[in-house]
Amino acid sequence: MLEKNVHAIILARGGSKGIKNKNLITIKKKPLIYWSIKSAQSCKTINKVWVSSDSDKILNLSKKFGANIIKRPKNLASDSSSSESGWLHSINYIKKKFQIDYVVAIQATSPLRGRKDLSDALKKFFIKKNDSLFSCSINEAYFRWKING
Repeated sequence: MLEKNVHAIILARGGSKGIKNKNLITIKKKPLIYWSIKSAQSCKTINKVWVSSDSDKILNLSKKFGANIIKRPKNLASDSSSSESGWLHSINYIKKKFQIDYVVAIQATSPLRGRKDLSDALKKFFIKKNDSLFSCSINEAYFRWKING
C-alpha cells in the first residue's frame, strides 16, 4: 500500500454564542478539545493532528496535548464563518510544510468519538475508494445536512 499523508484538522473557535469557551469546558477532568486530539492521535492512519483556533488559550492547551497548531484569523473564526473556510485556511497552511493527501475534519464538540470510529471510517473510505466520507448522528438539532441524490 502506498504511504498516505493523512492530516486531522480540528477547528476550535474561542468564541461561541451558545456556550462560552465550550472547547475549554472540562469533561472527566479534561477540556473538550482534549478528547478530539487524543482520539485522532490514537488513530494509526492519521499522520498529523492539527488544531486551528483564534484562541491562544485553546492553541496552547492543544500544543500541550501534542497537537500541531494553526492560528486562525479572526475573520475566519466568527459566528458567520464557515467550517469550510477554516479547513481551507488550515490546508493551505499545512501544504507549505508537509505533503497532504487526505484531510480528516474532526468536530471538537464530539468527544465520544474514539480511535476505532476514526480507524473504521478511514478503512471504509480507502477500501471503497471514496472521494469523501461524512459521519453524523441523527438528532433534532438545528444544524442539519440534507441527503440529496
